[in-house]
Amino acid sequence: MDDLRFHEMPSPIGQLGVVTSPAGVVKVLFEADGIEAECGRIGLAHDVPPAARELAEYFSGQRREFTVPLDFRFVSGFRADVLRELARVPFGETATYGELARKVGNPKAVRAVGSACANNPLPLLVPCHRVLRADGTLGGYRGGLEAKRLLLELEGIDEAGVH
Repeated sequence: MDDLRFHEMPSPIGQLGVVTSPAGVVKVLFEADGIEAECGRIGLAHDVPPAARELAEYFSGQRREFTVPLDFRFVSGFRADVLRELARVPFGETATYGELARKVGNPKAVRAVGSACANNPLPLLVPCHRVLRADGTLGGYRGGLEAKRLLLELEGIDEAGVH
């Protein structure tokens, strides 16, 4: 944990915490994730990390794709496979939990895909907000449904998942 650095930033969906390592972004935290506790365990970043700049550009409508390296140290196995596949869902598009399960080679693992999304340490950068239920409804979101609606709206997707 000595190699991790913490940066807090405002966003339209509330305060975010960005945790980085020399290898890349390790976590993106929502307020409900306990930003202050995480900050207390990790040293503060002295400079604004590139991920925070890219997130600010995303929220201002100037960025559609993230280029910062990601450090997947807190996920492995099936969950890592799901998140890597999820990272391929482009800006302005959505996928269903079932589609992701099929793409990672386990079509019956829909609930496990949902769990991987719910425990995604890199929300926004690995866009779990772009995942909808099979019927097109929002499903859940760790950052809250209002945040999910706002993020989809920012990408030009209405609540029915239509661009």
